Amino acid sequence: MTRYVYDFIEGNKDLKDLLGGKGANLAEMTRMGLPVPPGFTVTTEACREYLRTGAMPAGLLSDVEDHLRLMQARIEKTFGDSRDPLLVSVRSGAKFSMPGMMETILDIGLNDVTVAGLARQSGDERFAWDSYRRLIQMFGRTVFDVPADAFETELAAARATAGVATDAELSTAQLQDLVYAYKKIFQEHTGRAFPQAVHEQLFLAIGSVFRSWNAERAVLYRRQERIPQNLGTAVNVMAMVFGNRGDSSGTGVAFTRDPATGRRGVYGDYLRNAQGEDVVAGIRNTVSLTELATIDPVSYRQLMSVMQRLEQRYRDLCDIEFTIENGTLWMLQTRVGKRTPAAAFVIAAQLVDEGTISLDEALQRVSGAQLAQLMFPSFDTDAAPPPLTVGVPASPGAAVGAIVFDSTAAAAATGPVILVRRETNPDDLPGMIASQGILTSRGGKTSHAAVVARGMGKTCVCGAEDLRIDGDSVTVAGRTLHAGDVISIDGMTGKIYPGAVPVRPSPVVRYFEGELSANGDPLLTAVERLMIHAGHRARLAVHANADTATDAARARRFGATGVGLCRTEHMFLGDRRQLVERLILADTDSERDEALAALLPLQRKDFEDLLAAMDGLPVTIRLIDPPLHEFLPPLEELTARVARAEALGEDPGRDGSLLAAVRRMHEQNPMLGLRGVRLGLVVPGLFAMQVRAIAQAAAARVADGGDPRPEIMVPLVGAVQELETVRGEAESVLAGVPGAPPIRIGTMIEVPRAALTAGQIASAAEFFSFGTNDLTQMTWGFSRDDVEGAFFCRYLALGIFAASPFETIDADGVGELVRIAVDRGRAARPGLTVGVCGEHGGDPASVRFFHDAGLDYVSCSPFRVPVARLEAGRAACRAGGSDSR
Repeated sequence: MTRYVYDFIEGNKDLKDLLGGKGANLAEMTRMGLPVPPGFTVTTEACREYLRTGAMPAGLLSDVEDHLRLMQARIEKTFGDSRDPLLVSVRSGAKFSMPGMMETILDIGLNDVTVAGLARQSGDERFAWDSYRRLIQMFGRTVFDVPADAFETELAAARATAGVATDAELSTAQLQDLVYAYKKIFQEHTGRAFPQAVHEQLFLAIGSVFRSWNAERAVLYRRQERIPQNLGTAVNVMAMVFGNRGDSSGTGVAFTRDPATGRRGVYGDYLRNAQGEDVVAGIRNTVSLTELATIDPVSYRQLMSVMQRLEQRYRDLCDIEFTIENGTLWMLQTRVGKRTPAAAFVIAAQLVDEGTISLDEALQRVSGAQLAQLMFPSFDTDAAPPPLTVGVPASPGAAVGAIVFDSTAAAAATGPVILVRRETNPDDLPGMIASQGILTSRGGKTSHAAVVARGMGKTCVCGAEDLRIDGDSVTVAGRTLHAGDVISIDGMTGKIYPGAVPVRPSPVVRYFEGELSANGDPLLTAVERLMIHAGHRARLAVHANADTATDAARARRFGATGVGLCRTEHMFLGDRRQLVERLILADTDSERDEALAALLPLQRKDFEDLLAAMDGLPVTIRLIDPPLHEFLPPLEELTARVARAEALGEDPGRDGSLLAAVRRMHEQNPMLGLRGVRLGLVVPGLFAMQVRAIAQAAAARVADGGDPRPEIMVPLVGAVQELETVRGEAESVLAGVPGAPPIRIGTMIEVPRAALTAGQIASAAEFFSFGTNDLTQMTWGFSRDDVEGAFFCRYLALGIFAASPFETIDADGVGELVRIAVDRGRAARPGLTVGVCGEHGGDPASVRFFHDAGLDYVSCSPFRVPVARLEAGRAACRAGGSDSR
């Protein structure tokens, strides 16, 4: 019979798949001898079985009862006892920390009888009734979906009637009245009385945790973070300890290092006379953790010792939740803490310096996505107006957007928005995902808004106490702002500005550009160190997609080791478009030759500049690819102009000739029509002109003492005969250019047939480069321009896509074609160079796939080169081997 329940003393931190992250870490702290309240974990297997059948697994409830009895024996209290009741908390805990699932329920076991027993045992009647009202509120909201506002409205009314500012100031009698009001709310919304049977409370809470795995906001978060949907969640049941027993009690959250910057030190929040949810919900503003040293020096010293031990055990930044009950410290949770991208790099480098981890491990602690975030711009504070106010800088970044006051408006917005709230909760997740940044008037660095924002890489400012939010307006510094007004928030300083503040380049980008030195800056030093190590470890080279010498030079500064794609069609725009029109409209060979002759020197100069910028490095030049009709005016526009001229009795002149050409070349599906190699075979001399320009440019560079390394790539080949024909013409042209260096000729694999016949094509190709954008379109039968806005959002919402196949390689479909082409191509031509030049070459997950598939290089836009370089090193470390440099 499957075992579904484990005591805390039976697990360890490596059992996250079974016990969830929270349960595994509670077990680890228990094994370490830290002060953890007794408890047990219901496994993720139980959740999966419950979700499969819709019922509690056989034997689960009796297992829970057995472990409850063990807990009672350890703590010498009885669940449901009228004199000295054991109370428990119920918390969800999946393998990955995941906002959107069921919130914690505290004080399970209280009812109309046991509340009196708790009051007598504790000697504090007010504390007992405060705990009871918390239970009804959390239980009603999380188990029965009673609207949170119904309870909050009643609580606010109670404070107003009592003339107090906080919940902690309500008297015993006022709390008793609040309990009666809460029970009435519960009855009105659920159609039943609040459950008085304590075991029913516990079992209902466990079932609610299971069901919350499929809550809409949990599913949304998993899709956002690409967490598998079939993991399930564990449930943690723990004996209650109380932080709301007066000023000698409290609750807090601590970090072993600053999760925003990575600086060493003591960071966190503490709240006297409160339970844990008061801290993370951000409903009361906290004090700095360092103030605990004055409030309770004994507990503070003990907490510092625990934090040090936990960081040593986990070898990483730890996020810790704790409670102090009448001067006794209790540990409620620990986990490897979420951090900002800057902190991730700084902490990884620090841990290497401390001898805690190797450079290989440090490389696994950061990601290309984090590096990309560090390359975003920040505010130009010299050009900023005076800030309206300053809050807590909770998650770095520079966010500008229109104010919205609720999640629904944020999710529906078409432009950039800033979500402004008193505090956020899991229901706000869709709006948080859609927003540029999050701003709250309550809470600190450990509030819900801060933790979720850091995890998603969103800019966040919390605890801006001067904000007075009222419906669809907010008042600050004597100024009222309404929904739609633009503000700017700085997640590094906490400053909030009116209007749109100009931004300035990221210091990380300036470092890559060579404008800043890494010396003395912790972040830049860490980035430099890890990028150097990534370069040592990487097997994949990283090239750039660059069409101009300017782009190529920037890519080289960013660390590119070649150009993997030069799109020559981009060289035919602007003033040169008329020359292409002449080529298309040519009626005779001489007219066509004149047009090609005019284009030749322009192409030659383009290539010469590009080869100079990448001197000594390979430059792969793709022959012209898009349909020629793209260089002509739109059919509708020409038709209207010609019709107007004819209606006025005028000669349409050149427009008439253009219209005839456009009609002649019109295609229903131009991206599947006359383009790529087909164009070169149909328009005589076009490819030959480009090949000659490449060879002449290379010869000119050699004459100037350069080291040009051009490569010619033939696009859209589907049959080896196409490539053989173009290759024969190209070799003839190359042979006629004196002084040109050897130039390799290869092809772009971008149609499924090319992948499947790669063995044949390799006989005529010295290299392959996968054009994964077109390969994805043709494999799926998608027109990217048409479908992304039409139904991709729906496909992502339904879980058909985990991510857009145009952003991350479709490993099962498109990826399988890549594997086939690599295997068959190299079988036919050992040593065949294989790369990728679609934008997938800069996507972190795709880079890891290309490493595993055995490619030689990836190529991406210049700005993404550092990201690809980092991921190439990480892929090599992940694949095996060790290097502790």
